[in-house]
Amino acid sequence: MEQRRKILVIDDEEVVLDSCTQVLSSPNCTVLTAGNGEKGLRLVDEANPDLVFLDLKMPGLSGMDVLERIRAKYPLMVVIVITGYATVSSAVEAMKKGAFDFLPKPFSPEELRLITKRGLEHCDLVRQTAALRREKELLRENFAAIVSHELKSPLAAIQQNLYALAAELEDKLTDPQKELFARLKSRLDDLLKLVNMWHRVLSVDPAKLKETFKPVSVHAVISKAVETVRAHAVRKNVQIQTELAPELPPAYGDESSLVEVLVNILNNAVKYSYPNGTVTVRAVRLDNLLAVSVIDQGVGIPKEDLPFIMQDFGRARHQPEGVTGTGIGLTVSRRIVEAHGGSITVESELGKGSTFTIRLPIALATPGAAS
Repeated sequence: MEQRRKILVIDDEEVVLDSCTQVLSSPNCTVLTAGNGEKGLRLVDEANPDLVFLDLKMPGLSGMDVLERIRAKYPLMVVIVITGYATVSSAVEAMKKGAFDFLPKPFSPEELRLITKRGLEHCDLVRQTAALRREKELLRENFAAIVSHELKSPLAAIQQNLYALAAELEDKLTDPQKELFARLKSRLDDLLKLVNMWHRVLSVDPAKLKETFKPVSVHAVISKAVETVRAHAVRKNVQIQTELAPELPPAYGDESSLVEVLVNILNNAVKYSYPNGTVTVRAVRLDNLLAVSVIDQGVGIPKEDLPFIMQDFGRARHQPEGVTGTGIGLTVSRRIVEAHGGSITVESELGKGSTFTIRLPIALATPGAAS
């Protein structure tokens, strides 16, 4: 059965309301009308129309005001503005503010039907996209639960039992058997680390993360991240140095998650560096952004791999001998930085090293940051 459509026309001219009703009404389409912006907004709340035609030139509450209120409350609602030829510039401005299209007066019945058809098709696409996003989010949440409970719990139980068994048999095992137990422990540890990393990727919730945002010292974030990675760097005989611009403004975000991002990138920089190499952390201000770069002189990333390195679980194919990884750290980092309204980019040359740059909004440039 075909879905019954609801179209709302908001215009102060009776002739426009009557003509739209006559042209668009059908067994599968109900046309609602409002002679002013206030009534139109009430009908938007009550009827939840599929499509709204909105006149920009109305007494009282203007069409532009109505558009802004609709977009603020119903960001996915499809709005087509109606305008006279003399106010086409206003229609263009309305489209910049979220209107789907505009219909100039006077318009023919065929023009009205055509733009209505396009608007309803766009409405269907918007709703399908929103539904797919909801399904993706549900899949993410369900998979997170599976990873957390169905995989992690039994693996942890096996690990504990293996440890207990190894302790009981310590004086009875031969050297080859002890080596076998050690390998089993190592592989279980690796599996649990992988499960924990998967769960971390799936548990990054941008909405919840934003609730913790406040001004954050970039110096503090870098200092904590460097200190966390320092032991890894010492083992690899890699030096970490910092080059921080003086008087850097605070970033706007969550300190612990930003430290996690920088730790992930620093760990990769050390991992893919040659022994006796240097990793540099550089921070500068670029207008209303802070740019934090991690620069290494390591193996680099093949040019053909660069477009994929920031995708989920992406890894460069050129790996130093003995180095393993999953690409999960970069996946987590990208999601956290995007939740902050920032970005991560990478530049690299094979055999000469890589530069990962994190760009973040500064606190003073972010609405509500001062609160």
